[in-house]
Amino acid sequence: MSNHSNLKKELITVVRNNMRQYTMIVALLFIWGLFWAVTGGVFLSSRNLSNLFMQMVTIAILTHGMLLVMVAGNIDLSVGSVCGTLGALVAWLMVTKGLGPVPAILITLLAGLAVGLWHGFWIALRGVVSWVVTLSSMLAFKGLTLLITKGQTIGEFKPGFKSIGQEYFLNSVFEGKALSQFTAALFGIALVAFIISEIRTRMKRIRNGFSVLSMPFAIAKIAIISAGIIVMGWIMSSYRGIPNSVIILIIVASVYIIITTRTRFGRHVYAIGGNMEAARLSGINIRKTIMGICISIGLMSSIAAIVFTSRLNAATTAAGSLFELDAIAACIIGGTATTGGIGTIFGALIGALVMASLDNGMALMDLPVMYQYTVKGLVLLFAVWIDMINRKK
Repeated sequence: MSNHSNLKKELITVVRNNMRQYTMIVALLFIWGLFWAVTGGVFLSSRNLSNLFMQMVTIAILTHGMLLVMVAGNIDLSVGSVCGTLGALVAWLMVTKGLGPVPAILITLLAGLAVGLWHGFWIALRGVVSWVVTLSSMLAFKGLTLLITKGQTIGEFKPGFKSIGQEYFLNSVFEGKALSQFTAALFGIALVAFIISEIRTRMKRIRNGFSVLSMPFAIAKIAIISAGIIVMGWIMSSYRGIPNSVIILIIVASVYIIITTRTRFGRHVYAIGGNMEAARLSGINIRKTIMGICISIGLMSSIAAIVFTSRLNAATTAAGSLFELDAIAACIIGGTATTGGIGTIFGALIGALVMASLDNGMALMDLPVMYQYTVKGLVLLFAVWIDMINRKK
């Protein structure tokens, strides 16, 4: 009876500590179920879900950079305009200047880093508040996009560049059943790696004297996430395999998980967002950390721009419109506190998937754009309300 009581208390604690993420996962499943019913099952088809993951990549990549910005208690309103400008830049370099995809991509990545340094100069070194700096950049980069494109669409790109956002991993090497088996094998490796990682992390925490979940809850956590990996593998292997853009997203997510959970820089970001004065008194270099955050989101903007431009096979004057709002909404929906100090990569990815699911499902329903904006706005409002309730508790 005592053991049952302890498990019950632990369940309540786990749910309370992760209420926001669990709420959003339930909301995501509800959204998927609703669109499945309304679209006659089309929404949950392997083809549509594969396209859905491709569509979410751009915002998901931006969300990683935005997460660090918001955790540190700042905001970036310029990522949409920056993404549009960098997308126009990579297209202009290839189509107008005749550069190959590789040098054009490298220049675009450097341009993204330069944007991050520019923002970091004003925010970290000159003390200008982030929303003012990025608001001015939002306007400036809209003008730069028009300057680069001259108000016209720039395209068509070489197959090597288009493959980034449109093709599937090793699709030209494996076909049919072989492709399905190859994709399933990749997810099988990922599943085994995840389970081994969870076990090693648990053993390390026990050796160092940290608290861990009880064995039933630890097994339940591994089982649930493993089920998610298996379902993802089934979806990808049932269609055309893993999109190249999703591979890029997996790499970005893996890097940021390490940054936020296992590096001094990541701990400093959370410390600054939790209490900047306490962080300063503890010896954290505030300026250096904020500069790193600005460089991070600048780089993510360039990667997102490259993927988005490749998927569209064109650069337009409207590219990047409202990306900043989708990235901010994804972070908030995924549990990032509006006041800073709280947020996870997993939660941000769930938020990005929620936003992409809404876009995809409403498009399948042929819902007018005016209603799509209204629905997304209400979802964001609901997420902020949940955040306020959690902070009061």
